[in-house]
Amino acid sequence: MKVLAINGSARKDGNTTALIKHVFSELETEGIQTELIELGGKKISGCIACYKCIKNKDKKCAVAKDCVNDVIAEMIKADGIILGSPTYFTDVTAEMKGLIDRAGMVARANGSMLRLKVGAAVVAARRAGSVHCFDTINHFFFINEMIVPGSTFWNVAFGRNKGEVEKDEEGIATMKNLGKNMAWLIKKIAV
Repeated sequence: MKVLAINGSARKDGNTTALIKHVFSELETEGIQTELIELGGKKISGCIACYKCIKNKDKKCAVAKDCVNDVIAEMIKADGIILGSPTYFTDVTAEMKGLIDRAGMVARANGSMLRLKVGAAVVAARRAGSVHCFDTINHFFFINEMIVPGSTFWNVAFGRNKGEVEKDEEGIATMKNLGKNMAWLIKKIAV
């Protein structure tokens, strides 16, 4: 069993990565393999509405000049997917939105290929806007017929500068509980 996390932050090893690692620690304790893909430093374009994914049905986006097809291939192999993003003007980063739009179209064009995978959002925020960011990610999971576990609160922690989320005790506890719940759900589905 494997969970793939995709970090949409422009900052590698920043607050979003720290939160994902708290989820990972619980998943790994339960024997679930983890992998992190960081989108920071990668240029990802949005969907160009060419509909070639619908025509080709090859589980790939026709825009092949960036890493999106490699990420989609890893999403297909995973039992669970974490999408993590800092909050940029009350939403996900542009890179995460590009991935969501393109992976979502490819998934839908190929018979809802992400259906019944476990999905979880992880959001870092300075102060506000995190709920909309959280919703954007969950909308991707729901339209793709994925199963979303809950936690003790929304999967959000607060901090601006690198490492500040570690001071948000409730946020960290929420991430750890998310990891436990995600592991439980993945194991139940695998039976």
